[in-house]
Amino acid sequence: MSVGPLAVEIVCVFCLAVYLLHKYGDWRRQHLIVTLATLVAWYFSFIIIFILPLDVSSTYYRQCLKDNQPLQPTISPTSSFPNVTYNVSEQSDMLDLPAEHSARAIRQSAQDVTECHEPWSHVPDHILPDLWHVVYWTSMVLTWLIIPIMMSYSSAGDFTVLGKLKTALIENAIWYGSYLFVFGVLLIYVAVNPDLQFDKTGLKVILVTASNTWGLFLVVLMLGYGLVEVPRSLWYHSKQGFMLSHVQFKVAKLSVEKSESEEALEDVLEDVKKAADSVRDHHPYRPYIETILTKCPSWWDGLGQISGPSQGVPEHMQRNISTAATALNDGAVRPMEAPTEKSLARLNKRVISAVRNHHRTQCQWTLLVNEAIHLEDMEKNAESNDCLFKHSFMPERNAFVRSVYTPSVEWYWKCRVKPMCFKVLTVVLALFALLIVWSEVTFFNREPVLSLFAQFIHLAAKHYNYFQIEVISCLTIAFLCTCTYYTVFKVRVLNYYYLAPFHQTDEYSLLFSGMLLCRLTPPLCLNFLGLIHLDSHVTKDHELVETSYTEIMGHMDVISIISDGFNIYFPMAIVLLCAATFLNLGSRCLHFLGFEQFIGEDDITQEIVDEGRELLKREKRKRQRTEDSESRRQDYQSRAGKATTGGQRSLSGSRLADTLTAAPPNSTANIFHITPSSSSENDHTQLLRDVAPIDYMGQNAEIYDEFNRAVPSVDPVTKSYQSHRNTTAASRSGRPVRGIFDDV
Repeated sequence: MSVGPLAVEIVCVFCLAVYLLHKYGDWRRQHLIVTLATLVAWYFSFIIIFILPLDVSSTYYRQCLKDNQPLQPTISPTSSFPNVTYNVSEQSDMLDLPAEHSARAIRQSAQDVTECHEPWSHVPDHILPDLWHVVYWTSMVLTWLIIPIMMSYSSAGDFTVLGKLKTALIENAIWYGSYLFVFGVLLIYVAVNPDLQFDKTGLKVILVTASNTWGLFLVVLMLGYGLVEVPRSLWYHSKQGFMLSHVQFKVAKLSVEKSESEEALEDVLEDVKKAADSVRDHHPYRPYIETILTKCPSWWDGLGQISGPSQGVPEHMQRNISTAATALNDGAVRPMEAPTEKSLARLNKRVISAVRNHHRTQCQWTLLVNEAIHLEDMEKNAESNDCLFKHSFMPERNAFVRSVYTPSVEWYWKCRVKPMCFKVLTVVLALFALLIVWSEVTFFNREPVLSLFAQFIHLAAKHYNYFQIEVISCLTIAFLCTCTYYTVFKVRVLNYYYLAPFHQTDEYSLLFSGMLLCRLTPPLCLNFLGLIHLDSHVTKDHELVETSYTEIMGHMDVISIISDGFNIYFPMAIVLLCAATFLNLGSRCLHFLGFEQFIGEDDITQEIVDEGRELLKREKRKRQRTEDSESRRQDYQSRAGKATTGGQRSLSGSRLADTLTAAPPNSTANIFHITPSSSSENDHTQLLRDVAPIDYMGQNAEIYDEFNRAVPSVDPVTKSYQSHRNTTAASRSGRPVRGIFDDV
């Protein structure tokens, strides 16, 4: 008996939770309380998933000890087994047996006792109940009280702590009212029923009943979708052409949502500019304006201008924000008049929501475009005969990865091995899903036992293979959780909450994911215990030893219609949900109602796919220009640095061009070449020849727009004169207009 395996699992689960939180969240940017609440929610949910198999194996060990309890001896004192005892029910049978048969039975009983091998991961009996007490009730408090308040608090626009708490309580009043209504109905039912005893234990069971009933309802709905969609998505990933069309479809739909979020952010920033101009320094509401400005994007300076790097700023937003600022300075748009504290609070809430939506859509757009470009590369490389994988944009890899993961190895893996692995994994998970559906439909049948997972677990327990019990339990719970949580972040209605890797997930989405994990994991694990027949109120076996997890959560015996009806027969609805998902009934209904969905052979779907393909071409050209610009800048800097350190720097343009041309002959990093020029040509003229031509009417129009974008003058009267004067002076001095040589 040791707590070593339990301690190792607890530490490993904690490391897993910290790693995932580090991957999706950013503890430097997020509030410490949000990080701690999300970490505790994820950690305790993972503990239930990974520690419950240990509880199952320990339960079968205790069941073995109970079934092989030594008997009370009733034979003569000459028996050689005085320490063996029989139970009362068998004493009457033993009295009629001869002494030799009784002794044989006693020896057989003693031998049975020694066959109960202790599991390798067995822990003392009091540890798991204490652990489940802390984990379960902490999770319940987080998911029903703390995290919903924190979610509303993070999106509230008030400027004080009390104001944010008040807004959070008002927003959650509707949900809390529904919870209290269900709890009140259950409480009245218990009070008016004379057969039920209402005490502290009954009150706890009512709370658990209300929580698990709501959780089981969500679990069944999401599990029915995930059991079909998870294997099918893996099968689609093995078909590169289908996946590329699907991703192009999603790119076209996401571009609309991205444009809407950019327009909403632009409108909000314009309102913030007006409010900032209305509330000057030394105004009582000026601290509120400063608070609002801190919530704005980092590339916006609060004065209607783009400050700092504009890497994440769309082109049309750069133009429109500058135009709005010019109109405001010219007096065409008047600032807001005397904003109130409530209006500023509403504006602050709009800023928080707009920035969050813009950040989410930008992250989704970047990841989706990267996936689409990768799929296009796979489709092109699958048809090549040189067996070398060629990227449109070479990813950054260290020297060790480049030496091991060569282009040849990458080609064989992505074009040959990986699709086959997806197909094999699809078959395995599809069979697993069929076993889950069959067991969900038949787990209430006690004789004969039709639940396949119950048969697997009982067979392993019969041979005292506790490690196999833990492996089967862990894999089953992990698959159930994967199918359930896949649905949570797959359905479009819940797409507002998005987990983005590379530290791009916002606080609201992190809290939402922690709330769902704490709310859905306990009923999901209870459903698993019913599948393997470790719930005595499912099997109706009162001699069954139950898990410590069930003893803490209790049984929903207070209301018979829930314990005997809903919790047993409602999971059978998974069959209908799986059939509807397999036939794509939901997508077809939404498509019929006007919500465009990806339907295989459909004219509207094909038009959206074509639109997404054009958007990807434009995005690839934009990235290619950025990459070429960066390469030219680095090449120019490296060549100029070599020329300076070599003592060959000259003030004349001809000598500088000759120096830059003297590059190593084996250099492959050169994107363009600078040829020697005559003395009449300066550096700018030579560089103009090497710059790619600009299509003013085509896809390169944004460069032309950036070239024509002029910095607004402070004085509206002399604005045109100053602009003309600056342009003339620039042309006379030989300096190009700002914007052309930004990449040099």
